[in-house]
Amino acid sequence: MIFTVQIKVMPLKDLLDPQGKAVMGGLQNLGLQNILDVRIGKHIDLQIEADTKELAIAKAEEAAKKLLANPVMEVYEITIS
Repeated sequence: MIFTVQIKVMPLKDLLDPQGKAVMGGLQNLGLQNILDVRIGKHIDLQIEADTKELAIAKAEEAAKKLLANPVMEVYEITIS
């Protein structure tokens, strides 16, 4: 079976997000004053061939840990459809 797995990678809440701060400044310059915070992350879609949903999630978890997310600075969330 082929599974579509989504991985959302975001900076840790305790860390400064310079890209988010830059976007926040741009939004305020456009007059969008009610936006209180911006955090910029990554959305990654993987097509994984596996026998079961659990094996597909395990493969995505391995990819996230080894390459897609930096555990020192980022947190990730995996969903599957």
